[in-house]
Amino acid sequence: MTSPAFALFESPIGDCAVVWSERALIGVYLPEADAQTLRARIARRFHGAVETPPPADVQRAVDAIGELLHGGDNDLRSVEIDMSRLPEFNQQVYAIARTIPPGRTRTYGDIAAELGDPLLARAVGQALGANPFPIVVPCHRVMAAGGKSGGFSAPGGLVTKLKLLEIEGAPLGGSPGLFD
Repeated sequence: MTSPAFALFESPIGDCAVVWSERALIGVYLPEADAQTLRARIARRFHGAVETPPPADVQRAVDAIGELLHGGDNDLRSVEIDMSRLPEFNQQVYAIARTIPPGRTRTYGDIAAELGDPLLARAVGQALGANPFPIVVPCHRVMAAGGKSGGFSAPGGLVTKLKLLEIEGAPLGGSPGLFD
């Protein structure tokens, strides 16, 4: 296998990045304090990753992410991701999360129930906290019970989660705007 490659790109929320292998995207990164910190984070996770201009398929993914972050309604389901190295449970959670359209939310409990066990809500939260594809796997669209925001492990934490939901036009506050 060749070394993974990555590219930084500008967005309305700051410099983001994508990392890919010969198969598909293997990582998506939200902004850090600066571009150098972002590069260092990628280097820690993907040893030997090379910064390079993205090939056409990866550029289409970057363009789609940019469209969403500029307020478009692209659901990013067309963006190919490689989940082959992830636990099966996480893959199931991410597949469900990818069905949540922009501007809508679901709860950890909703996803747990869809998996067949409402008691898995905490495990769903842990899987989303380990999401290597934020934005593409829209973990920011998953809320705690009662419309509470819940956590967000990406840089910027809850502020970033709420900013992403605001960009998408999701109802914030008392109404959770749940996906039907």
